[in-house]
Amino acid sequence: MVSGMLTAMSVLSLMPDSLLDAVPHAALILDTTQDKIVASNRLCQKLLAQDKDAGFRFAPHIAGDFARFVVFLDELTHRGHAWRRDISLHDREGLPLSCELRGTPIAGSQHLIMLTLIDLHEMARHDQIAEASEVQRLGLLEWQRAQAFFSELERQNQLILNAAGEGIYGVNADGKTTFVNRAAREMLGWSAEDLLGRDIHSMIHHHHLNGDAYPAHDCPIYQSFRFEQVNRIEDEVFWRKDGKPIRVEYVSTPIYDQNVLAGAVVIFRDITERKENERKLRNAMEEVQALRERLEQENVYLQETIASERAHHDIIGCSPAILQLLSKIDLVSATEASVLISGEAGTGKALVANAIHKGSPRRRRSLIHFKCSAVTSDAIEAELFGQIRGAFAGALRDKPGVLELAHNGTLFLDDVDELPLNLQGRILHALQERTVTRLGDTRPRDIDLRVIAASRHNLETLTRRGRFREELLMFLNVFPIACLPLRDRREDIPPLAAHFLALSCKRLNIKPPIISKISMEKLVAYDWPGNVRELQNVIDRGSIISTGGKLQIDLAVTPPQGAVAELTVLSEAEMTAAQRSNLVAALRRTDGKVAGEDGAAQLLGIQPTTLYSRIKKMQITAEEWQ
Repeated sequence: MVSGMLTAMSVLSLMPDSLLDAVPHAALILDTTQDKIVASNRLCQKLLAQDKDAGFRFAPHIAGDFARFVVFLDELTHRGHAWRRDISLHDREGLPLSCELRGTPIAGSQHLIMLTLIDLHEMARHDQIAEASEVQRLGLLEWQRAQAFFSELERQNQLILNAAGEGIYGVNADGKTTFVNRAAREMLGWSAEDLLGRDIHSMIHHHHLNGDAYPAHDCPIYQSFRFEQVNRIEDEVFWRKDGKPIRVEYVSTPIYDQNVLAGAVVIFRDITERKENERKLRNAMEEVQALRERLEQENVYLQETIASERAHHDIIGCSPAILQLLSKIDLVSATEASVLISGEAGTGKALVANAIHKGSPRRRRSLIHFKCSAVTSDAIEAELFGQIRGAFAGALRDKPGVLELAHNGTLFLDDVDELPLNLQGRILHALQERTVTRLGDTRPRDIDLRVIAASRHNLETLTRRGRFREELLMFLNVFPIACLPLRDRREDIPPLAAHFLALSCKRLNIKPPIISKISMEKLVAYDWPGNVRELQNVIDRGSIISTGGKLQIDLAVTPPQGAVAELTVLSEAEMTAAQRSNLVAALRRTDGKVAGEDGAAQLLGIQPTTLYSRIKKMQITAEEWQ
């Protein structure tokens, strides 16, 4: 043993401490006969958590793997070197170590070996650093190659790029800008120095026009150089340097360098002005469409209010009541005052309203006649105020109401007492504020109109009963006009009868019959519950059935006591001819309209199917009533 120790000491004397410290891994000299470490470097002491360089045992650092360590020593003795990674080691604190154990015998000694402990965790970290360095080196080389490719591409096409009116720029596979032509710089307001080598998406394409963020992975340009797609986009925005958006359309095309995807080229043009012109054209077309719809709707109301007697707007009569009425019309026509016309049905309230409008400064604009009693309570609000598409079920398009249609003209509210109470306040507000808001809309529209109202009932009585708003009555009743019933001005019946007879015979294209004295006395004696309208119907009916040159009057009048009623007997052929002429006259009055409101069937008081059957049976053609 003494000789062995001397040999170890002599060997160690030949090995300076600096040699172990020069080893780049943890290293130690182990005396296998005594399991004693005779020397170790600083890396070994740190790895094993030892506070001295010699004199401690190695066996406590082997975590139960003595059998593998013995095999390792045998291999070392036999081969002269050995290494193992399956021997579990731990430091002095018991913490496990992951090491590769390498052994080399010390020359000149049979029991001394040098063990090298290579920390596998440290080696893995070195491998990662090496791989990252290699990737970085290759990426740098690839970027430099792509940069050189784009630079050469730009150099070769410099004249074309700068002469082009469209903006053109290139991006490499990392989304970095490689070149930007003159047009692109001018449109975007960025200089080449601002853009080259930078992520151009984050500078000019970062948000949508509505302010929503635009992630790069959703961008079609990104897809071009990531998935090799050609994308054509017709309406997006790029953002200028000053923060203002420009509307663009662009094409992004992948570009290759020797069959390797190098990036993409983007060609774009500024379409801001075109989009603005399209918007203006669209607004103009919508305005034209709205105006056309308004004119069509206005025409509908006008056609509904024009009856055959409106061919002559003269108010016929010579009674004091008529003369006073004409005087009031002359007084109020030139003003903007609201007029309330009262009178029984058929007394000519619509004629008075039309005469007032014709004499007013608004005569060049339309008189919109709205009969409140002819519209259902569910629909009257939309008819008055208008609607926008989708305002309620069935509102398929924008539609102006009568208040809007009467703008710069006159609105005639016939049967105004039929207005629902809940709408009277709203229409009063619209008339006072001179604005109207369509159903479903929030934008008020200015209106300038004159209001003429008519009612068969006493509105003051309805107001006391709570059926009519007092404020609306006060607004409408600025200038009241009363139309007297025909029975209170019987002296007007002869001129009215003659007037209606001339109109009727002109429509029927027949020679006017003579009104006999007896017939005129019948007309004057009758009370006319239907007033002037009823008188016209009687004259029209008499024109059809009259034969022998005398007007036949069909009235339900009880003759005075002692008087003999004048009876006219017609043959079957005369009755058939009279019925046929009556049907033709009805069709002529309604301009051929058979069914529906103001149709010939309604005028005759029969069902439309019955009228169609009679027209077919009597072989009445369109030429007869046109």
